[in-house]
Amino acid sequence: MASKRNLKKTVNYICSELFAECVANSLYNGKTDDADTEAMLQSIMAMHKDFICRISHIEPGMSAKKYFADFTAKFNEQISEIIDQIAG
Repeated sequence: MASKRNLKKTVNYICSELFAECVANSLYNGKTDDADTEAMLQSIMAMHKDFICRISHIEPGMSAKKYFADFTAKFNEQISEIIDQIAG
């Protein structure tokens, strides 16, 4: 398991890259739908807040190794969904 500090840095980096990619896609894509772009940006920000908060507060009764494996799987799943929305 990586340190919590490095995990937070990784989450921050990935979310900022997703945010930038979403903004770039809205600017350079021929279709400009501000409502969809704004909703996607808000979902990225909500995901960021949720996962940063979850790093510091491990669920009681769950081992740290199991918790962070589940954390990583859920984070990767959310990232994949957002990437699919940006690409679509």
